[in-house]
Amino acid sequence: MNTLSYGLLGLLARRESSGYELMLRIQPFWQAKHSQIYPLLSQMEDKQFLSARWVEQSDKPDKKIYAITEAGLQKLKEWMHMPIAPAVTKDELSLRTFCLWLTDIGIALDIYEERRIIYLEKKQYFEEILHRIPEEECHFGSKEFSNYILASKGLMMAETELKWCDWVLKLLRQHNMQAHSNS
Repeated sequence: MNTLSYGLLGLLARRESSGYELMLRIQPFWQAKHSQIYPLLSQMEDKQFLSARWVEQSDKPDKKIYAITEAGLQKLKEWMHMPIAPAVTKDELSLRTFCLWLTDIGIALDIYEERRIIYLEKKQYFEEILHRIPEEECHFGSKEFSNYILASKGLMMAETELKWCDWVLKLLRQHNMQAHSNS
């Protein structure tokens, strides 16, 4: 079992879903494609961590709906006691920032202005999630508690990224104004 497998079990512990729905639901946590998800679902079904049933659809092909089994729930609970692997960082913006000296100011401004929009959208996304969570459900033991603390983390990170992006844009604009006034 890999981390993605456990993530899929965790999503199914909340509600049964099709493979496609799972692919969409896991995206905020883990970037995964169909080609990764479907083989794992099949393996976990073979190991009886999941059960599946077919749902007929009149306007589309039939779809397979997965649900976690008691064995899958037990496996997920065991995973909660395992050490957490260090975070893997893949951050193209940081790599581009590292190479920023190779481009002109206009491209640099474009990079951070585009990213600023993404950070604003993320901030709004997490604010909407938090707005939908009833305050009385924001306690340990509630399924909504996980949503609450994860959306709060996402919001805090988006706000920090937005603040950093605004700071970089300010520096770039100051440089741009100085460069124009010196020419």
